[in-house]
Amino acid sequence: MSCSFRTVLLIAVTFALVGPADAGAQIERDPRAGWSPARTPEGVPDLQGTYTFRTITPMERPEELEGRVTLSAEEAAEFEEARRRAQNRDLFDPITGAPWAGYAPRSEGGVLSYNEFWYERGVELTRDKRTSLVVDPPSGRIPYTDAAREKLRITRANLSAGFADSYTDRSLQDRCILGFNAGPPMVPSAYNNNVMIFQTPGQVVIYNEMVHNARIIPTDGRPHGELRQWSGDSRARWEGDVLVIETTNYLRETAFRGSTADTQLVERLWRVDDDTVLYEFTVEDPNSFTRPWTALFPLRRTDGPLYEYACHEGNYGLEGILAGARNKNTQAVDGSR
Repeated sequence: MSCSFRTVLLIAVTFALVGPADAGAQIERDPRAGWSPARTPEGVPDLQGTYTFRTITPMERPEELEGRVTLSAEEAAEFEEARRRAQNRDLFDPITGAPWAGYAPRSEGGVLSYNEFWYERGVELTRDKRTSLVVDPPSGRIPYTDAAREKLRITRANLSAGFADSYTDRSLQDRCILGFNAGPPMVPSAYNNNVMIFQTPGQVVIYNEMVHNARIIPTDGRPHGELRQWSGDSRARWEGDVLVIETTNYLRETAFRGSTADTQLVERLWRVDDDTVLYEFTVEDPNSFTRPWTALFPLRRTDGPLYEYACHEGNYGLEGILAGARNKNTQAVDGSR
């Protein structure tokens, strides 16, 4: 039995024996008592800064943690360690994609797509030790329709096999049009989980490191436009100390898995202390989801600068991707190598 498997088994048994860590667990939503945010000259909360939203908390609650909203400190440490090892690319065979026997690191590393040096997933759960970023539905799971699940299954199978009749069959991320974490909505992922927020009178700008995407969002009450865009058409307003952003008019799917051009997105941002802005988003898309659903996670201040994200694979590699797909099609027909 591998070390990683023993760790996961220990976690599962522990959960089964002790039950919920805190039956009355409170998801972090409110600022600390007696604290109020700094304000801009216009009198609205100052959300400006450079933040990271990396976290090891999964978007959806793992099946083995069904019914568990949060974990105790001890359970969280066990979960984090198991998840770090399970995701560590230096512990995988670069040819087969399978874990090295015994999960023992090899000096040459098992790179798969990249070796572990390049990843920036985060190493810990959110501060409230949640088991999913999804907070509604209470199950912590995204409420996909059956049709959307099947579409996702086929898409993933085709992409992993290299299938593509045209460049339009490849994802927006493959084509370097949208970053896979920039959204909107933003979602923590493998790397470049950094964002800069700055405000001017009548506007707020959300600038993501991934594919250096900048959303310039009016806050002056102007209506939505009619032009469909890759990142949609965003308008914002203040509800008390909460910045509410509504986005519609997507050109195609967003960077988020399973969405379509009919997605309606509501994002909420509010500062809870000097170093933390909470980010909550609600997605509604009847083509993909049986009901609206909501995720929540912190943006944590970071001193690091944002760097240009140069998406070379999509810019230079798409010809090779399509050529490989054509070659695979030929092999399937005539059996050639």
